[in-house]
Amino acid sequence: MKVILLQDIKGVGKKDEIINASDGYARNFLLPKKMAVEADKNNLNKLNVKKENEKQRKQNELENAKEIAEKMKTITLKIKAKSGENGKIFGGITSKEIAENLKEQYNINVDKKKISIQETIKMLGNYFVEIKLHEGITAKLAISIINE
Repeated sequence: MKVILLQDIKGVGKKDEIINASDGYARNFLLPKKMAVEADKNNLNKLNVKKENEKQRKQNELENAKEIAEKMKTITLKIKAKSGENGKIFGGITSKEIAENLKEQYNINVDKKKISIQETIKMLGNYFVEIKLHEGITAKLAISIINE
């Protein structure tokens, strides 16, 4: 019996995969526990529509990431920090602060986990950080740390 899995099942298959399961396994286990639905025309059409929507959403995310990467090439993010006499910052600049300032100054939402800082920023000056926007798309962002 052909069934469409509604969730990942170890040793059987992944979600939205069409598999051939034995009739007994499908009728007595997969279908009653709502782990799968029968692969009839209606359910196959729903699956195809779902896959098309997912494909379209991923394409939109990719285009959006490319747009943001182009925008980041032209901007310099200015972050104000308190510092001592020799230009050393009290504390340091974190990826969270970078993400918050990007949102505040340029209305660009970036997850702090996707910001890669090579060495910790502890001095006033100009720096570059890499931001992973999407699979295969990274952007370099120029950051200028200035005294408050």
